[in-house]
Amino acid sequence: MGYVTRIVIIGGGPGGYEAALVASQLGAEVTVVDRDGLGGSAVLTDCVPSKTLIATAEVMTTFDSSYEELGITVDQDGSAGRESKVIGVDLGKVNRRVKRLAIAQSHDITQSVTRAGVTVLRGRGRLGAGGQAVDGSREVLVDGPDGSVQSLRADAVLIATGAHPREVPDALPDGERILTWTQVYDLEELPRELIVVGSGVTGAEFAGAYQALGSKVTLVSSRDRVLPGEDPDAAEVLEDVFRRRGMNVMSRTRAESAKRIGDRVEVTLSDGRVIEGTHCLMAVGSIPNTAEMGLEEAGVKLNDWGQIQVDRVSRTSAPGVYAAGDCTGVFMLASVAAMQGRIAMYHALGDAVQPLNLKTVASNVFTDPEIATVGYTAADVECGKMDAVVVKLPLRGNPRAKMQGIRDGFVKLFCRPGTGIVVGGVVVAPRASELIHPIALAVDANLTVEQVASAFTVYPSVSGSTAEAARQLHIRKRVDGES
Repeated sequence: MGYVTRIVIIGGGPGGYEAALVASQLGAEVTVVDRDGLGGSAVLTDCVPSKTLIATAEVMTTFDSSYEELGITVDQDGSAGRESKVIGVDLGKVNRRVKRLAIAQSHDITQSVTRAGVTVLRGRGRLGAGGQAVDGSREVLVDGPDGSVQSLRADAVLIATGAHPREVPDALPDGERILTWTQVYDLEELPRELIVVGSGVTGAEFAGAYQALGSKVTLVSSRDRVLPGEDPDAAEVLEDVFRRRGMNVMSRTRAESAKRIGDRVEVTLSDGRVIEGTHCLMAVGSIPNTAEMGLEEAGVKLNDWGQIQVDRVSRTSAPGVYAAGDCTGVFMLASVAAMQGRIAMYHALGDAVQPLNLKTVASNVFTDPEIATVGYTAADVECGKMDAVVVKLPLRGNPRAKMQGIRDGFVKLFCRPGTGIVVGGVVVAPRASELIHPIALAVDANLTVEQVASAFTVYPSVSGSTAEAARQLHIRKRVDGES
């Protein structure tokens, strides 16, 4: 048997286990070093658990927002002095299902990786102090759970260690009343009054989910609006929906501290106000898991936030060391982490590789309605980064949306004014994560609005609005070109 390249992957999340599968398929000898279970936080404490929780919330929201219009009758309960729907949630049961599915998914990933011939070691990986050897290999040290230290030699190392929730010194979580998003799945009872600090994707998703489950939610945002990093029109729709459903959205104020007092939590804001609730969820960003790994000593450059600097093929500044996923801060999505990991292995093992192109990445905010985006954005057009014609088509005119009782949302497309090539899109709708795919294909394949418009869509369907937006862009493009 000939020489087999030795690959060591530190971290078993999407960036790590996807890379392991690729490297094994390409004939490498692969070892994955993982602390918590394959799948990483994406499977165990983040994407899979949160979207499972949101799935329950989605059912309740869909029913609550449209049952009357659709002609569905429910039993009424007058015991509270007024009529109210008999509908609720057993959060303990929901969370047990969340954990069960997360563990099952991690188990499936482990089986898939081990069947591919990958060795999985339990422990904490770090780079050895010796740097590169004469043959170009590096040492990776594995601190085992029993205190042992194992030494591995690697011709290429992939760092895919992810990130963990950022903590505010004056609002440290206790796992019971003051929580990070990794701790909410231990709750047995629904928070009566939940304060969510942080209006980014994580904060907005949990705020919307718990409101749908029955909590009274206050969302504290330090910015002018919810989801400051998303399309402004989309964020405006979501904030309007939040307020209309009874959420207290507090903008332009920052939480300075959170303090537990018995079974209550007091949150002090930067303007001096104090708000109270039964629970507080801190969703104020994340910290890359890059500390005490010997990275800088090995020549791996980090930015001011501790994230590993990588190029478009996942190389770090240290020869033979690659990085993928949230520890790089490139685009904190499981799909991007997986792609970075695969690209790293293609490059390290000499296979054909296409550099990462973030403008073809589709992302989704799992609120209700969902917000899905791909390609260039309204901000890119506004600042002159991309010259594009834009059309926004509200869903209230879509026949299928009317049938389903959908009132909020839109489809927005961006195309080049001369060629009509689709360069971006936004969908705000239930299951926008499914509806964005044809737009993502158009962006990735450089399709024109004429090509998108001429493709058949089912009638009636919400996706028909994508074709209609493309038709309107075709007309706009012609008019603008003649003027």
